[in-house]
Amino acid sequence: MILLQSHSRFLLQTLMNRVQNLEKGVELDYHWVEFDDVRYHIQVSMKNSHVLLLSMSLPTPPPEAIFFGGLPFGAIEAIKAAYGVLVQILDPPRDGFNLTLKLNLSKLPPDEEHRHALLVKIASVREVVLGAPLRVILKQLASRTVAPNMDRLVAIVHRPNESFFLVPQVGKVTVVFPMRFKDSIDIVLATSFLQEFVEARRTAGLNNVPSCLWSSSPPLELKGAPGEALLANAGFVTFVIFPRHVEGKKLDRTVWSLSTFHAYVSYHVKCSEGFMHTRMRRRVESLIQALDRAKPELENSKKTVQSRSFKRLSLNDARTNSKS
Repeated sequence: MILLQSHSRFLLQTLMNRVQNLEKGVELDYHWVEFDDVRYHIQVSMKNSHVLLLSMSLPTPPPEAIFFGGLPFGAIEAIKAAYGVLVQILDPPRDGFNLTLKLNLSKLPPDEEHRHALLVKIASVREVVLGAPLRVILKQLASRTVAPNMDRLVAIVHRPNESFFLVPQVGKVTVVFPMRFKDSIDIVLATSFLQEFVEARRTAGLNNVPSCLWSSSPPLELKGAPGEALLANAGFVTFVIFPRHVEGKKLDRTVWSLSTFHAYVSYHVKCSEGFMHTRMRRRVESLIQALDRAKPELENSKKTVQSRSFKRLSLNDARTNSKS
């Protein structure tokens, strides 16, 4: 199975090209959209080629998700911790966007390896912003604490008007995903995929990974959630995260894997659908070839019209032939 990368490849490539040609006055104005309706905008002016403006629009949050100033809670602190003096948060952001960052590329470190790692971190701004609430809760799990003002059920946006839920506790965090799909075929494939996903967790080599459950009805952990949030046509997936799953470098991987779990499932559902279509086309082609081989061969010997010569008969000869 393929895991999605945490950084935007197009954003990383654009940043690397800009850094390599920093002394050249080039004007940039790029717009693009990535999965789950996350939109980006990059702008560089000719007057100040060292400064890059990066704007990002997040998925529309559902009513149960908590946003402060258009951003998930903890996002501002996460940006400052990740980028330091390199990035300045503009308030207010550009029209139509939730966040606008002002990057001073001249402040990048001279060391090439360190500079590349920082550019990858900037290209992972989606993970930093959308994963901020999840990171806060999982850090508390690593220290085996729960904030006193934390709600019993926390909703985190991950798709337009959709969220997944966290139940934070001292020794564990329960994560519940209501799985929704628009296409009827995707619903069937996703349901089958998720059931196999749960069965794969029970293999011997995966004893240390988070426990995973699937159910067609809302689990008890979602008691008190809004009614619309409990509508899931492909069931509910539940993960139980323990402190050992967020120790050290595991924290970043766990945050990204949970934040993009629905996109991960959607990707493999579409791949499965494409694979089945390919197999069906190949099967149809093989059947057509078999039918072509079964056609009877055309007769090689066909009756041909032979050329004949006619002799004009006289009236007496015609009467003689008719009497005989």
